Amino acid sequence: MNQQLMGNPELTVTDAAELHEGLNHIVVDSIQYGYQEMIMEKDLPVTMVDGHVLYVNVFRPNKAGQFPVVISADTYGKDNKPKITNMGPVWPTLGPIPTSSFTPEESPDPGFWVPNDYVVVKVALRGSAGSLGALKPWGLDEAKDYAEVIEWAGRQQWSNGNVGTNGVSYLAVTQWWVASLQPKHLKAMIPWEGLNDMYREIAFHGGIPDTGFYRFWHQGLMMRWPDNQQIENLPAQQQNHPLFDDYWKGKQADLSAIHIPILACASWSTQGLHNRGSFEGFKQAASHQKWLYVHGRKEWETYYTREALEMQKAFFDYFLKGIENDWTETPAVSYELRDKFYKGTRKEAKAWPLPETTAEAYYLNADSLMMEQQCPAEEAVISYDSSSENDEVRFTKTFDQKTELTGNMKLKLWVSSEEADDMDLFIGIKKLDRNGAEVHFPDFNHIEKGQVAAGWLRVSHRALDTERSTPLQPWLKHEERQLMKPGEIVSAEVEILPSGTLFKVGESIQVVIKASEVIKGSSTFGAKTRYEHTETVNNGRYHIHTGKHYDSHLLVPVIK
Repeated sequence: MNQQLMGNPELTVTDAAELHEGLNHIVVDSIQYGYQEMIMEKDLPVTMVDGHVLYVNVFRPNKAGQFPVVISADTYGKDNKPKITNMGPVWPTLGPIPTSSFTPEESPDPGFWVPNDYVVVKVALRGSAGSLGALKPWGLDEAKDYAEVIEWAGRQQWSNGNVGTNGVSYLAVTQWWVASLQPKHLKAMIPWEGLNDMYREIAFHGGIPDTGFYRFWHQGLMMRWPDNQQIENLPAQQQNHPLFDDYWKGKQADLSAIHIPILACASWSTQGLHNRGSFEGFKQAASHQKWLYVHGRKEWETYYTREALEMQKAFFDYFLKGIENDWTETPAVSYELRDKFYKGTRKEAKAWPLPETTAEAYYLNADSLMMEQQCPAEEAVISYDSSSENDEVRFTKTFDQKTELTGNMKLKLWVSSEEADDMDLFIGIKKLDRNGAEVHFPDFNHIEKGQVAAGWLRVSHRALDTERSTPLQPWLKHEERQLMKPGEIVSAEVEILPSGTLFKVGESIQVVIKASEVIKGSSTFGAKTRYEHTETVNNGRYHIHTGKHYDSHLLVPVIK
């Protein structure tokens, strides 16, 4: 073994309280390599073109040379220790998150990267951690700052000129944005689960405002930086912009402008936040060299596994160091086909959506509450009370052969109401075992008893973008409201977020339709770390029409 990677057990790990501004010689408690000496430059100022100063921390090898840079940027605090590793009593379902003591949450770990001859740069974006100015998450201004720091890092004497972005969540969102600006020193990116459509993926779900995590997250920014009076009021923007207008368009990066190599990670288990955006980022980026890694487990736990770290390193070794490893033989798409909780099979594909996908319709029958291969010959109606959190409708199909469903699903419903001019539809897709018991999966946000997939729709938002829609993925415009008339039967298509699940003979798929959240509650005591939707338009009884002229159905992605 390389002696450098052995570490030295006789060293003493540096206490963060001992750090000072400028150059520090430190010892880091690397999980992978033992106690490691390195250099940390703390609170380095980087001046933007408009005169604002951002501050960064730099971790680099304790030796001469020029090294590639692994960089991440957010407004959480560059000196913030990984508090997520200490939240067991409050957030008991996070899973193991092994990092060194110098790893800010969701960030690349210096304890892994520096011993492998990389420089790690952590950026405090404008409005955070001493960097003054307006804090406006996930927009062009923030991306311009990030691009300037990338160019700065590429010019430093310890840099070989090759910079790669890396990180989870917020740190992935900023990657999609900055890569679209094409800074010349940015050579590769690892966006590990991050949204890129702020309207559809966090602020609103199917046009229904998220009153849970979206607002909780904004409150968290306010609590981190209580002295900053220039933090964008995201809840107010949500209230003032209920439709997809120029404000929300300004929160979207031009993914087609991204051309650098990408290793993107997506998860079946972050639906309602990062799931959709991770797939869309991969699909829409113009990069010729791009890879997609998909799992069905927990976000932070998976990012810091040794398997994931070695995959990230192999990618950066190839594109930032020029090492002729076998990275280019990596399948373009690698995904976990889930069987049950933390049990699945890894599969490979050439593209996403999977080229071998066949769209099959399972037609709803309101009489039998089953899903059938053919549209029922007779019309039928089933109703539920939108004022009741417990009233719901479930349709079930039992499989007579082993079936893989991987990709987006679409639920087409014919609906009506005598009392309401609008409806909020909450959709859950579930797997049942041969005994009829639900098979649970990890779900957002780190909950244990999650479902296969989810979808939402405010029916007045049902207008489709016909150019962007595909048979399995309706693309909703969200640009106007189309209210219903009393008794009018309208057709609505619900986007069901991507998932990958195996159904064996005798197992069943179930569609849940109701007027409130299918899965309620949070995995965190006293905090709204999961989406919720309490500002609904529900009123009275809702009717689902099936059969004959009303081809209500679930369209599923069968992999042959």
